[in-house]
Amino acid sequence: MTSSRQARSTGKTGKPTGRPATGRLYGIDAARGLALLGMMATHLLATFEQNANLTPTWIGLAFSGRAAALFAVLAGVGLALSTGKHQPLAGSPLWAARRGVALRALVIAAVGLTLGGLEVNLAIILVHYALLFLCVLPFMGLGLKPLCAWAAGWLLASPVLAYLLRPWLLAGTPPLKLGHNPSWEDLGTPARLLADLFFTGYYPVFQWLSYLLVGLVIGRLALSKAQVPVLLLVGGTVTAVLAKTLGVTAMENWGGRAALEDLLNAPGYPLKSILQVNLTGIPQEGSWWWLASAAPHSGTTLDLLHTSAVAAAVIGACLLLGRLAEWVDLDLLLPLRGAGAMTLTLYTLHVWVVSALYLKPLPAGWTEEGMYFAQAGAAVAVGVLFALLKWRGPLELLGHAANRAGRGSQAG
Repeated sequence: MTSSRQARSTGKTGKPTGRPATGRLYGIDAARGLALLGMMATHLLATFEQNANLTPTWIGLAFSGRAAALFAVLAGVGLALSTGKHQPLAGSPLWAARRGVALRALVIAAVGLTLGGLEVNLAIILVHYALLFLCVLPFMGLGLKPLCAWAAGWLLASPVLAYLLRPWLLAGTPPLKLGHNPSWEDLGTPARLLADLFFTGYYPVFQWLSYLLVGLVIGRLALSKAQVPVLLLVGGTVTAVLAKTLGVTAMENWGGRAALEDLLNAPGYPLKSILQVNLTGIPQEGSWWWLASAAPHSGTTLDLLHTSAVAAAVIGACLLLGRLAEWVDLDLLLPLRGAGAMTLTLYTLHVWVVSALYLKPLPAGWTEEGMYFAQAGAAVAVGVLFALLKWRGPLELLGHAANRAGRGSQAG
């Protein structure tokens, strides 16, 4: 969640290249802006129709599970780009970078724990996000091939281990599950807090580390080469379709959903709809069929693979749009990249606004759709303004300062 405020660089002809002088790719910030708007949509707009079958809305089908995963994958991409790109740092520069990332993670965690004290009906990702930064530190010095191996292994193994551990964690008295957003008070029960963050919470860090590893892989590619964004777009799209198709086939054609409905023993419960939008809150235990699902927020291999692939495709598309913007010499990505460069500030403001309206009637004449477009429009407008003025967001400034303090003499 860092920002880039440098002027666009120029080539031999003196024309702008569409890139900041530091070589940072605007497409990455644009993808982060899309992730922010997608998460805001799932927070403010209905993901199910209010009927007996809980029919999924297009918002639920399009964004649930994917927007948050895109955020996490982009975190890995950003770490790779800030630690040597396709040539990872080593030695003292790497250790300095790790210290900087760790301190920035503490800033994000502090913001998240503070927001956790608000009364709000949405799952706040920031504490999990910060913990993911800390967990990925050992992998930051790895090159492309070992990162690919670690990412593939984590995608395959972490859902199985989580499936085996969750029942044991939930069988305790009290269960090692918070049931609310992490806040400062939860530091008094560290075992429960860590178990929830890693395994039983809304964004289980143990499986979600897969996203940062995938992001590191993407960031270690030569993203400035024309063929790489195409590979991400095409390969990501194909992989996402295959993973989702396999999950749906396992549930609908191979008997998975029928077996899970028998296990739940809840006649009339719309499991088919839940599997399409959000499996959070369903106890995924008692049957290995849970691991065959590709449902959003199920944390299975197919879910992680599908959402990672969608993220790769979105990143590839945004990078290609960045190249198009460079070719036509028009900043096409400005509305998205502006917001994407200050997501920590904008996300925090979004959560605060939602909490201020929690359990209160909407202002006269307002609808849920109106609230979304008002907040999304404000985020875009503020992002554009800060981008044009080459300012960092307030919380981005704080995170940047922490990062520089950690890097010390290695800070550039």
